[in-house]
Parts: sequence; C-alpha cells; structure tokens
Amino acid sequence: MNLIINGQNIITKANTLDALLDELKINKENIAIEINKNIINKNHIYDYKLNDKDIIEIVNFIGGGNKIINNNDKFYIAGKEYKSRLIVGSGKFKDFNENLASIESSGAQIVTVAVRRVNILKPDLPKITDIIDPKKYTYLPNTAGCYNAEEAIRTLQLAREAGGWNLVKLEVIGDKINLYPNMIETLKAAKLLVKDNFQVMAYCSDDPILAKELEDYGCSAIMPIGSPIGSGRGVQNKLNIKMIIQQSKVPVIVDAGIGTASDACVAMELGCDAVLVNSAIALAKNPILMGSSMKQAVEAGRKSYLSGRMDINDFAVASSPEKDF
Repeated sequence: MNLIINGQNIITKANTLDALLDELKINKENIAIEINKNIINKNHIYDYKLNDKDIIEIVNFIGGGNKIINNNDKFYIAGKEYKSRLIVGSGKFKDFNENLASIESSGAQIVTVAVRRVNILKPDLPKITDIIDPKKYTYLPNTAGCYNAEEAIRTLQLAREAGGWNLVKLEVIGDKINLYPNMIETLKAAKLLVKDNFQVMAYCSDDPILAKELEDYGCSAIMPIGSPIGSGRGVQNKLNIKMIIQQSKVPVIVDAGIGTASDACVAMELGCDAVLVNSAIALAKNPILMGSSMKQAVEAGRKSYLSGRMDINDFAVASSPEKDF
C-alpha cells in the first residue's frame, strides 16, 4: 500500500492505523493524526482501515515558542488560577533539558508549544513531552507559522486531539519579515475557535479597537505585541498597551519583544496581567539565570503597579522638611 505520511511517500504492509504506527515505531501518546484532512479520534486508531494513497499527517508538540504581594491578588485565565504571571516559550533553547531548567528557575506554570509533524524516519528522537511534564505544566499549544485562519484552526484542532487541551494561543502571522499579526485572519479564526469551545489567548496588534473585538468575540486573554517577535526592543507603544489594559475585562499579556528583565518589569508596571517571554531567556548567555531574573522582574513590576507610583512633577519637590531648619 502506498501512503503519503507527513509529506513522504511510504510503502507499507499495514492495513490499519494501529499497525502502521507500530510499524513506524511511533508512540501513540500525545500525537494527533489527520487522514485526508479528517482528524481521527484516538478511540478509532485501533480499528481505522487504511486505503491506498491516503494522505496522513501525524503531529506532536515541539519547543516553539509567584505569589505577588498578597493573597487577594489573583491571576486567572479561562477560570483557572495561576500563581506565576510569567509565561515561557519553548523555542530556540539548546535542548529540552535547558528549556526545563529555565522554566523551573522562572517559576512559570504555562509553557507555549508548537505543533509539528512527527519525524517518522526517526521516531525515537526526544520529544518535549518526555522532558517537560504536561501534567505538571500547562501546555499552551500555539499556531506559530500559520498565515491564515484555516491553517490556525486546523493546527489547534490537531493540538486538541493530541493533548486534550482547549486553552490555546492563536497566532496568525502577516508575513515572514516582520512577523506582525494578520488581524483580519486572527479575528476570523478567533470567532470560529471560540464557537468550537476553544479558550483562545489571542496574539494581536496593539490596536485597542481590534483588541476589544477579540474580547467581544469571547477570547480568554488578549496578547498585544510589545515589539516585533525576537526583536528584544521591549514595549514600544506604552500608550496603546495602557488603553488596552484599561478597557479589557480579560487578562492582557504582553507577547513578543521582551528583551531583558527591565522590559518585563515595565510591562507589568503598566498594569499588564502577565508577560510571555521566549527569546530573551532562550538566547541569553545563561538562560537559567535569565529565567530567574524574569521571575523577579515580573514580581517587582506587579508590586510596583499595585503600590501606585508617585505623581510626576514638572519641578523639583524637596523630600526633606524645611520647618525648624
């Protein structure tokens, strides 16, 4: 039987999906399978009959991509409480072990993961789920690399089949140069995903009007861009981020552009509910130390925001009393 599996022509003697996975030596845990663009429920793997020239996609997850001040300062996403306000990506690290060590030092509880094809020629290669325990950390499947709503929806449907997660990060890119979000396709995908019972955290531009539309569609979190992905330029448009924060009833999480701990602190001082950091940790000379630094910056920024900063004055105001001088 001739099959096309993850873009490769494969000749097999297997006539069922279960037998094919055994022949390819692919672990059946945490994978999703699509045959001729139809997602196969895991319960049907064992009795699904294959046909000649079936087009099969097998995917799994790869690396992409705190108690604050008092007990009343709660952080919730889609109804679930988290102690850490730092979300960490899983791309660009040297290996999964370095990624895990950085997550541990950061105190993060949510980790973004990308969905990619299983390497059917080398099924024994390490997988992120082997190292970073999805039972200990909340996996946040994302749609990195998707350029339209259809691709994003298909990717997240596969992610849900593979891991059972409804909480997802929607990311629809406009082009390969600036990696800026395509808001037309993002809005289209968000509406359909929410209708399909996904809890959508939406990567978006810093336009307050479009951010409000995403919230009105039912997104669980708004994730405005701080600056272009991987640029390390920090929050470039503080005014717009502040407007989005003031109008939103769901968490606002700065996503993209954080380059160092002070950038994360600034985002939190603006009133953001959390920040997502990947490149700044993964590409640091010491990712584990940077993870710890980001943890402290997020905590400090949150405390500063809750404390309420002093008024800004146009002139000097002495701090020492003049009376009895």
